[in-house]
Amino acid sequence: MSLLLLVVSALHILILILLFVATLDKSWWTLPGKESLNLWYDCTWNNETKTWACSNVSENGWLKAVQVLMVLSLILCCLSFILFMFQLYTMRRGGLFYATGLCQLCTSVAVFTGALIYAIHVEEILAKHPRGGSFGYCFALAWVAFPLALVSGIVYIHLRKRE
Repeated sequence: MSLLLLVVSALHILILILLFVATLDKSWWTLPGKESLNLWYDCTWNNETKTWACSNVSENGWLKAVQVLMVLSLILCCLSFILFMFQLYTMRRGGLFYATGLCQLCTSVAVFTGALIYAIHVEEILAKHPRGGSFGYCFALAWVAFPLALVSGIVYIHLRKRE
């Protein structure tokens, strides 16, 4: 049982790390010149002045929705980990981790929705940037975090506390 708890906790911490990097790092979209854009700032290299030019992201409603959903997924994932630890030490023997599992399932839905919105509306979100480019590693990390959070939520729902 202790090995299972260790694996579940390690999976949860891995999901938290993936979500933090996906939300806060700078590579949701990679431009052709190896420059990358994130959810919060647009920083591009200016060859004439040899400096980075940073500005706030566009006021696109779809991008704001992605930002909100990614932050929500982080909050829900942190909350579910805290809830898991609380339930682990206070719940009676034989209890199920329904609340933790539900929080983690909501995390997976938030990540899925945010990444899907970004994928579908990327042309609208990046309208002021040159055409071309590809999805960056933060976008891929968000998609990796989705099934892991989904599996984690299902495991929590079926996990029963034993002595």
